[in-house]
Amino acid sequence: MTSQTIDSTGPGDKAPEAPSEPTPAGGLRGHPWFTLITVAVGVMMVALDGTIVAIANPAIQKDLGATFAQVQWITNGYFLALAVSLITAGKLGDRFGHRQTFLIGVVGFAAASGAIGLSSSIAAVVTFRVFQGLFGALLMPAALGLLRATFPADKLNMAIGIWGMVIGASTAGGPILGGVLVEHVNWQSVFFINVPVGLLALTLGLLILRDHRAENAPRSFDILGIALLSGAMFCLVWALIKAPAWGWGDAKTWGFIVASAVLFAVFSFWETRVKEPLIPLGLFRSVPLSAGVVLMVLMAIAFMGGLFFVTFYLQNVHGMSPIDAGLHLLPLTGMMIVGSPLAGAMITKLGPRIPLAGGMAATTIAMYGMSTLQTDTGSAVMSLWFALLGLGLAPVMVGATEVIVGNAPMELSGVAGGLQQAAMQIGGSLGTAVLGAVMASKVDSDLPGNWTGAGLPELTPAQLDQASEAVQVGVAPVAKGTPQPLVEKITAVAHDTFISGMSLASLVAAGVAAVAILVALLTKRGENAEAGAGVGHI
Repeated sequence: MTSQTIDSTGPGDKAPEAPSEPTPAGGLRGHPWFTLITVAVGVMMVALDGTIVAIANPAIQKDLGATFAQVQWITNGYFLALAVSLITAGKLGDRFGHRQTFLIGVVGFAAASGAIGLSSSIAAVVTFRVFQGLFGALLMPAALGLLRATFPADKLNMAIGIWGMVIGASTAGGPILGGVLVEHVNWQSVFFINVPVGLLALTLGLLILRDHRAENAPRSFDILGIALLSGAMFCLVWALIKAPAWGWGDAKTWGFIVASAVLFAVFSFWETRVKEPLIPLGLFRSVPLSAGVVLMVLMAIAFMGGLFFVTFYLQNVHGMSPIDAGLHLLPLTGMMIVGSPLAGAMITKLGPRIPLAGGMAATTIAMYGMSTLQTDTGSAVMSLWFALLGLGLAPVMVGATEVIVGNAPMELSGVAGGLQQAAMQIGGSLGTAVLGAVMASKVDSDLPGNWTGAGLPELTPAQLDQASEAVQVGVAPVAKGTPQPLVEKITAVAHDTFISGMSLASLVAAGVAAVAILVALLTKRGENAEAGAGVGHI
């Protein structure tokens, strides 16, 4: 296959000619499989941090005296920074080279992780989580851009399958590793672990990665477009995150939603006028690419939003230690590890449509099953639903990525990677925010009646608010010195009310996954996959 890429140099330097010969078999620089290993190490850090923190949330909440809303911001701040920055970060890679942005992202992400571990306040933790998100945004699209540029079309699906396996395994394995670290070390170690991993990724990157840029890569930068898109995405995600506290009918909530819509409209108009737009709107004329983006959003809403409550269910309702909670999620991890490469092979043979629709159908069933969990549900039943969820998510992680990246031109591989990751991170943020609102609303609605029905002492409005906040994370609001019979009654009411909220949130997630089945039917194999470089030795 003829190379479509050239080595990138500085903005003012003359780029060298594209290599005419493949990389020698023994060479490290630019070797496709070594490149895959390198980007996988970096991506593992970011994907791991998406969920490893979930298992540490109860420990962070207790140690730093954080409220439920503040704990949500540990997750939402990270997702918000990623969501706002990913597409711009992808464009930076297309413009200046994916190798450079990947390495900067690795160094910054590791440094921010170390800073979180040294933090002694919830405000500092959230601040550095935002920095983690910003540097993670540089790293993730660059990884996909490097894979797209290095692998030829006939190997790209396999590479994305393995890449998806790393993301899936890291995402699902986060709670297990987090459980071990929280229980046997401390919650700070959850973040410190990224420092040596980052150093390894940096070393491998300096030795192995070769920068690639398409021959018609962008030469200018759409500053106004970046500002408009970033503002639009920020307003949208901010409104959805703050809506539970402000109220969905509040003027501030709708003010940010309207501001987001206006900014998106102005952005769309501007992109039709600028010479080299941030996102050429012609990309979305591809129905499969658009469907892939929507599919990633819907999948992440169901997965990330549901997982947020499962960790509290296992630890606070079932009373498991962090490591036991992580081990109970092992079926989810295992099925994603096994399922991702198999999904890559299946998608190569059948195309993405059937595997994606089947995966979302399995996810729908799994989320419905999770809505039936009770305070006394056994490990075998939980494992069944967790395993089915992992089996359903695997083909979606792999297939939707291939649909988005493969249907974009080579010179926009970074933007396509940014779209893919932005869709997933926005979905995760929406899942946490919207399902969190569902949980809070259900608890607020049910707790007063359940409390009174159990014959417990009447609470003042302020006490009821405090009790509701505790119940939303599965904690029984028991005051010190409360007699044991009363403790048991309060605990039963708290856990039953939490279960009712989690059940409703899981049903909403199942509904979202069911809609995604229909979206999956609009996907098809990437039309531009042949633009992959494949300059390295395969």
